Amino acid sequence: MRKFLDNLFKNQSLIYKYFLYVVSVICIVFFFPKGGKFKYEFQKGKPWQYENLYAPFDFSIKKGVDEIAIEQDEVRKKQDIYFRYNDSIQNAVYADVEQNFSVIFEEGYFETNELSVLKSASVDILDSLYEFGILQKTVSKPNGGQTYLLRNNEAKKVKYNQFLRLSQVNEVVARILSEKRLGDYSDFYEKLFFDLIQPNVSYDAVLSERTLQDELSKISHTRGNVDEGKLIIARGEVVEAENLHILNSLKSEYESELWTAHNYYYILFGYTVLVALVLIMLLLFLKKYRPDIFEHNTKVTFIFFNILFMVFVTTMVVKYNEAFVFVVPLCILPLILKTFFDARLGLFVHVLTILILGFVVPNSFEYIFLQIVAGIVTILTVSELYKRANLFISVGQITLIYMVGYLAFHIIHEGNLDNIAWFALGLFLLNGMITLFVQPLIYVYEKLFGLVSDVSLLELSDTNSKLLKELSNKAPGTFHHSLQVANLAEAAANEIGANAMLVRVGALYHDIGKMSNPTYFTENQITNVNPHDELSPADSGKIILDHVINGIEIAKKNNIPDRVIDFIRSHHGTTLVYYFFKKQQELDADTSEENFRYPGPIPFSKETAILMMADSVEAASKSLKNPTYIIINDFVDKIIAGQMNAGQFLNANITFKEIEAIKKIFKQKLTNIYHLRVEYPE
Repeated sequence: MRKFLDNLFKNQSLIYKYFLYVVSVICIVFFFPKGGKFKYEFQKGKPWQYENLYAPFDFSIKKGVDEIAIEQDEVRKKQDIYFRYNDSIQNAVYADVEQNFSVIFEEGYFETNELSVLKSASVDILDSLYEFGILQKTVSKPNGGQTYLLRNNEAKKVKYNQFLRLSQVNEVVARILSEKRLGDYSDFYEKLFFDLIQPNVSYDAVLSERTLQDELSKISHTRGNVDEGKLIIARGEVVEAENLHILNSLKSEYESELWTAHNYYYILFGYTVLVALVLIMLLLFLKKYRPDIFEHNTKVTFIFFNILFMVFVTTMVVKYNEAFVFVVPLCILPLILKTFFDARLGLFVHVLTILILGFVVPNSFEYIFLQIVAGIVTILTVSELYKRANLFISVGQITLIYMVGYLAFHIIHEGNLDNIAWFALGLFLLNGMITLFVQPLIYVYEKLFGLVSDVSLLELSDTNSKLLKELSNKAPGTFHHSLQVANLAEAAANEIGANAMLVRVGALYHDIGKMSNPTYFTENQITNVNPHDELSPADSGKIILDHVINGIEIAKKNNIPDRVIDFIRSHHGTTLVYYFFKKQQELDADTSEENFRYPGPIPFSKETAILMMADSVEAASKSLKNPTYIIINDFVDKIIAGQMNAGQFLNANITFKEIEAIKKIFKQKLTNIYHLRVEYPE
């Protein structure tokens, strides 16, 4: 049991990667749409590349989306509309008119037979007004549909213009009075009907919409059938027009029928194997070509998380509406990976992600082609992401590539540029705008995964930052030394293609531990008094050694990233504090070197190796008196040769050729620094 636990502990990192791998495969397969995959690939305008295709079963030919939309528009144009007649309003108006008639016409003022005629005329006017009713609100007249009036639960077909509006009441009253030759009484009737006539016919939107939906539901989504065994398309025949509709119908029917209870586990197994193969390629790539990333579980998790995130977003968009698939900004993936790692890894992961998404998206060849080309353009164009202009220029180029590729495919399919879907071009523009949000996303990833980007390094390189300002105040000599080292190291990094920004930041912070005891370091001593004179060599050596530990503690308190703290840890490697060791040996011949040796680790990258060289050369150069080019040349060779002989660069992955290039840069820089000016006569 104990042996098992020991093995478990020793291999916990590898076990975690296996767990992450299995979970990723399960999640991706779970995201996939539940449907089979048609085994033939075809495109409009291209010849059929397979053997003659016969119908494997009976199926219906489905209408295209545009065809169904046209039929739906025709139904809407012929939509029947319904109005509802309100008898209670009519009865109330009749009662109000009868009640107000005697008040308006004042009994006794007219003779009895005259009042009878006038009252009969008012009833005729009301009957005429409410024969079909008065509309409460004007509704658009149907183009080809019928108009129905619902009254007493009975629908009666009427003409739309038979309904009256309130504005037409006076016209109707005047017409009837004219017919009855009662025009002299128009003022009385105007007073009688004023404020009493009310609209009583309303548009029944619910019933009209329900009737429309019933008609729309009657539209057939198929046109004709294909019997089993019938030839659908022959080898070499161009895919277009009718056979394209038939092939799309067969594909849809095939994929819907394939995903049955009987085939479910087989298809699921197939998806799982293919996704597992893709992800195992990623792990093998990391192990062989990026072992430092492979050993770092957080970085591996970060890469898998981004793949899962892109697959999840794309599948959600496809399930919502596959027309929006190009809105998903997949180029963010290589952008982020190039920012935190390198271009080769970014492109490799991008291509693997596109291969996985090929199972999800429609027109997979077109999608894969466009996305891979866009990813390559992203890798080739994006550099120095911390410069805002570079990001905008790169996103513009990516968007242009999308559009050009889309138009090229359109020409292949249609043979011309007619009927271009401008909406699709708008999706590419939207994709570009969303890609610009990579900057805040990088910041979020830095906080979540503890990674460092060039944007953060640029912020850390600001000499007005809190920690560097404190260094310049407490230890001005050390601050000046750090600036000189930063300049040397940055130039060397540029020469051999290392990360110059990272080296510069590491150089600026590598000696911050000297702030704890600044006067014990010669560059900060402004008087002839040396505090080491009052200490034993052992105590002096301990103070010198402790500046590394103190620097790490100060950096962690100020939330400096681990990637920068690595420079503090390794800038002296496991070298010896030689001066105080020799002084202690004079007092005690049995003195152990371990008490005067830095704890390490030794440099483990090109950048940390460059800093060690630059730090030693710059510090030791202060002891040069009347330097010449020959002296500087021998001096640099001696310093770096000593470090190489001490085995300080064994883990740094740096070549002899690169070391020679670094030495050349150091010699040039030091020659410029110590160049003697010509003495001009006074």
